[in-house]
Amino acid sequence: MQPAAYLDDAIQQFRKLKELAEKAILQVDPGSLFATLDAESNSIAAIMKHLAGNMRSRWTDFLTSDGEKPGRQRDQEFASDAADTKESLLEHWEAGWRCLFGALSPLAASDLSRIVLIRGEPHSVMQAINRQLTHYAYHVGQIVLLAKHFAGAGWQSLSIPRGHSEEFTAAMRRRRGGA
Repeated sequence: MQPAAYLDDAIQQFRKLKELAEKAILQVDPGSLFATLDAESNSIAAIMKHLAGNMRSRWTDFLTSDGEKPGRQRDQEFASDAADTKESLLEHWEAGWRCLFGALSPLAASDLSRIVLIRGEPHSVMQAINRQLTHYAYHVGQIVLLAKHFAGAGWQSLSIPRGHSEEFTAAMRRRRGGA
């Protein structure tokens, strides 16, 4: 894969993760955003706050400062606050994603080998992008699992519904002109 194609694909994969999480979040009532499965579990709200905080920290001044900003209060991202509402969560969520896309969009292929720091550890830009892509996928999977649990019988599948794999594959082949 060419470096420019890698950057385009990375941005596309981040957009898919954002969309997947948002489609899951839309399926739960606002109260369920703050619910946990047990005392050691995170709520959807906590995961959203964590991702937004991580994005602001990692992607602000991405090429010029350590990705773990001194003012970040990571532990607070997992704490529920009386000021937390669905609206405030979504505002922070969107702000985090704006940081990410704002940092990635201007990158050139030649930037991929540059070195950035995350908690003082050097990473190539490509490694830093991959690190965050896998981190966000991990947490988006948690959001989807929790949303599915809390939506219960009202859940609408975000991928291929159970029992419809062959039908889906056949439709994809027809769309692409295959057999």
